[in-house]
Amino acid sequence: MKRREELDKYRDLSEEELQAEGARLKESLFRLKFKLALGEVDAVKRIRQEKRALARIRTLSRQRQPRAGQEMGAV
Repeated sequence: MKRREELDKYRDLSEEELQAEGARLKESLFRLKFKLALGEVDAVKRIRQEKRALARIRTLSRQRQPRAGQEMGAV
């Protein structure tokens, strides 16, 4: 999936769905790293893709949260 398509897909999700997708990716990363350590699978590329997807989800989630300083009128 291309980066733009992936971003659009994540932007359309609600906050709860973003959190669920983030949790799913964390679990998947754990399993992939475990398999890689055991030598079962060579999934370095997939690990990298899922880490980036998780970072995008966390970034979108942070962007949606209002900043405390902005609400108070602080600079």
